[in-house]
Amino acid sequence: MNLGKNKPLNRIEGEFKDKIQDNFKRPLISLRISITNRCNVKCFYCHHDGMVPRAYEMTAEEMERIVRVAKELGIEKIRLSGGEPLVRNDIIEIVRRIASVGFRDISITTNGVLLGKLAEDLFKAGLNRVNVSFDTLNPETYLFITRRDYMEFARDGIKKAIDAGLNPVKVNMVVMKGINDHEIWDMFQFCKENGVVLQLIELLKTENCEESEFLNEYHYDMGELEGELAEISTKVKKRRFMQDRKKYFVDGGEIEVVRPMDNTQFCKNCTRLRITPDGKIKPCLLRNDNLVDIVKPMHNGYSDKELKKVFLEAINNREPFYADSNEDTCDSSG
Repeated sequence: MNLGKNKPLNRIEGEFKDKIQDNFKRPLISLRISITNRCNVKCFYCHHDGMVPRAYEMTAEEMERIVRVAKELGIEKIRLSGGEPLVRNDIIEIVRRIASVGFRDISITTNGVLLGKLAEDLFKAGLNRVNVSFDTLNPETYLFITRRDYMEFARDGIKKAIDAGLNPVKVNMVVMKGINDHEIWDMFQFCKENGVVLQLIELLKTENCEESEFLNEYHYDMGELEGELAEISTKVKKRRFMQDRKKYFVDGGEIEVVRPMDNTQFCKNCTRLRITPDGKIKPCLLRNDNLVDIVKPMHNGYSDKELKKVFLEAINNREPFYADSNEDTCDSSG
């Protein structure tokens, strides 16, 4: 596919007129920064497979400079993730430095284990909201999934986040057939009682066809559940620029369903750039062959103007991973 490498990036008219768009007319609104590959749990479905060797990690100062340049390009939302971002000893400083730049929204995705100790300080540093990965209310199931006996710490983290003033607090529940699919409504009650939004996440597919056996064993199709939610909800909203993801309002609570991203709809509505822990801009979630290093140019003395050109190079590299011609990446014949 012709990426139009020499085509100048345009600004969008209307609501997002201050946003740069890529060559496929997608505005760039948010930046997701993975600040570490390290983690303190070992979820069996995680592609990091728990603790991984530590490579170079960006410093808080480097992240602050990167987001300053990103803001000049129109980025207005920052999400910090990992690994587990709260294992960083300087996480409060990271949030404080990013918040000093001035963004509409700063959020973190965490497993919640360390959140109880850090929630108040994170809020004071400038964090707006948090997503907590929390798949079960059953201690034995939690131990099976994470390989760690930390469930009470995670539950406490959710409640401390609410008490600290973070809003919204969301629980990310990866639903797996035969493991926790029977807990969906129990988790919904837990979230509703605590004023938390429940996000039900369908197990992620990847282009690695060798994982098909795993997916077949644990994959839970959300289609039937979404039909039920549509019938019983008092209101349904679509999240613009979030793949038209639906939010269902049920009995005073809120459920959001996150379907797999291996589809053209996900790519068509993608408005996010990503940064790897070692400081490379990742134009596409599902590709690693077009990364653009931004930390090395910083170390080589690049000015902010030159760093902006590095960002523009990455934006010019953005191409929908899934198009009609390549949406099916596995050979079904085996």
